[in-house]
Amino acid sequence: MYLKYFKPVFDFIISLLGLVLLSPLLLIITASLLFSNNGSPFYVQSRPGKNGKIFKLIKFKTMNEKRDSNGNFLPDTERLTFIGKLIRKVSLDELLQLINVLKGDMSLIGPRPLLVEYLQYYSTKQARRHEVKPGITGWAQINGRNAISWEEKFELDVWYVDNISLKLDIKILLRTFSNVVRLKNINQSADMTMEFFRPKN
Repeated sequence: MYLKYFKPVFDFIISLLGLVLLSPLLLIITASLLFSNNGSPFYVQSRPGKNGKIFKLIKFKTMNEKRDSNGNFLPDTERLTFIGKLIRKVSLDELLQLINVLKGDMSLIGPRPLLVEYLQYYSTKQARRHEVKPGITGWAQINGRNAISWEEKFELDVWYVDNISLKLDIKILLRTFSNVVRLKNINQSADMTMEFFRPKN
């Protein structure tokens, strides 16, 4: 009952209110990134959603597109802008995903939407993370995020799929706010990205 009826309504109302209330902040971030990224404040990428259906995820763009003499992107640490680092530190780059929630591509709470390339590497059990909509935050995010292994993340994602409830979602939402305020489990480092997932042989 909760997953089918209440959760979508909860997602829509909260994401709409969030976009309205946070609009001044979103405008400030957009203006700052327009300047630091030479006119490119947004990052859009294809991600798999519920049942593996591909959608366009939107985030604030925290890295520029500087390349070396051969046309290859410079390392992430060299492309991450000063503004981008500040935005990442408190996960403000994720706020635009409220638009994805409003559209119905995502939920506020659920397994994080990862790269399309990862679909081919999941085990049957790991692929169960796609039985529900992906979320802006989730059970794995409040239990270690980038500090735990991919295998541990997927275990937590599948556990969430099997235990979804209003009580659990409220717990995850409150813990997420607490972690952001305390800068806990936000990232291994603001200038690092998670290593690419490859299954263990």
